[in-house]
Amino acid sequence: MPLNFYYGSGSPFAWRVWLALEHKSIPYEFKLISFSAGDTMKPEFLAMNPRHKVPVISEGDFSLYESAAILEYLDEQYPASDASKALLPKDTRQRALARRMACEVDNYLSPAVGRLGRQYWFTPEAERNTAQIAKDREIYVEELKFFEKEIRGDGLAGPLTLADFTLYPAIGQLLRMEAKKDPSINVAGMLGPKLTAWRRRIETLPYFEKCVPPHWKA
Repeated sequence: MPLNFYYGSGSPFAWRVWLALEHKSIPYEFKLISFSAGDTMKPEFLAMNPRHKVPVISEGDFSLYESAAILEYLDEQYPASDASKALLPKDTRQRALARRMACEVDNYLSPAVGRLGRQYWFTPEAERNTAQIAKDREIYVEELKFFEKEIRGDGLAGPLTLADFTLYPAIGQLLRMEAKKDPSINVAGMLGPKLTAWRRRIETLPYFEKCVPPHWKA
């Protein structure tokens, strides 16, 4: 039974699932969803996710949404014989640490990045809330400093885990905004030496280029 992966280009939440699928070498059918065409509001999609968002995975009559739940499902449903391919370590404390860091990305960094995205991508320049942009910049700077102090090895929690696939797309969103909208975002200047090396390791994973959002390659 094939696993179907419903993806929207540029979604950081779908991006983390794509990275995880490739990391674990799970076979899947790639289903590219068009936001502009209203694909997430079509009845067949709403039957899988009534919240009309990506990512979604489906296997037969089973479907699952919410990226954090999907990552844990993939790790449990497709156990890796190679420990380096697991999304969560076997050690209870390392596993808890990876979950905690993923939650911290979702609770503290990602909301600020999302608000910046709405300002840069969907708000005319003359109407942007400069005070809110400045506030959210302060948040991402402080959060990147936090993760610089917290990183525990090659991955955030020691080994590569779902925490890394949760953090990188948030940073990737900032890099995209910097390249296309505002060079002063200066992500590289905000990354300390540990996160700079971590970023390089993520970007040199053999499957990384495959998972770059398709429209970013245009």
